[in-house]
Amino acid sequence: MVQEQFKVAEVQVSYKPDYNINERPRIGSSVEMYSLIKQQWDLGRINFLEEFKVVLLNRSNRVLGVVDVSMGGVSGTYVDPKVIFAIALKGNASNLILSHNHPSGSLRPSESDIKLTKRMVECGKLLDIVVFDHLIISEDSYFSFADEGMI
Repeated sequence: MVQEQFKVAEVQVSYKPDYNINERPRIGSSVEMYSLIKQQWDLGRINFLEEFKVVLLNRSNRVLGVVDVSMGGVSGTYVDPKVIFAIALKGNASNLILSHNHPSGSLRPSESDIKLTKRMVECGKLLDIVVFDHLIISEDSYFSFADEGMI
């Protein structure tokens, strides 16, 4: 029996950002992160729908981009770690900052917020991508997992 040979396409990976990395903001604190992420939020929905966004950072903590990951309802949104890390790898990110809002206005993390954060940190370790922080935001303030020693 003769084995049939298959042609396989060559896969090439390239990374060509269309910006000068030194012109991108550098994040050094949760206050700076909150200021940046709040600019990316539709404040008309912040008290209505829960949304989840991820900030991609390089090794120098310069912002590579902000990604809208999911939008849910009043009481939650679904977050798939596979999607987040696929985006991080494709964007050549070395570090991540997670963020979401609570439409209720409460900044206290839920049990599922805590579990997700721990899971994301562990997944990141496998890929050498550091999850620096997870912010829960509102119009007026934020909660930082890193500032509270929860990461």
